[in-house]
Amino acid sequence: MIKGIQQFFNTHIQSVSGGTKQAVPERALQLATAALLLEVARADFHVAEDERRAINGAIQQMFELSTVETAELVALAESEMENATCLFEFTRLVNDHFDYQEKLKVVENLWRVALVDLDKDKYEEHLIRRVCDLIYVTHQDFVRLRARASGE
Repeated sequence: MIKGIQQFFNTHIQSVSGGTKQAVPERALQLATAALLLEVARADFHVAEDERRAINGAIQQMFELSTVETAELVALAESEMENATCLFEFTRLVNDHFDYQEKLKVVENLWRVALVDLDKDKYEEHLIRRVCDLIYVTHQDFVRLRARASGE
């Protein structure tokens, strides 16, 4: 799986960023972020069309990608999630390369995907809590971002 991620980065991300060390980590997390968003959508064993639109919108907004780039990234993330054994491979990338504010954006988007169907599913909430633990986002921010995503 990591080879597939690395190949995607090398062909699509590194070439766009010019291969600079500073630019690559920011772009390198697109796939990991998409995979985490997809996993939250799949946590309740049903991916609704609203959730797919929320994932695409979050990816486009966070990374300023075109519709085509977003579709390609999400398709690759879906493929990688089929082969993933655990979330750690994705959360490690996020934890190692995103600063705390960027991690908060990821968590807020996880909540937006989970709540787009207006149903706070216990499996989705549990998964977001696990992701927060793995990327060292505080419980206070977990609660604050859930409230913000739900419009409370």
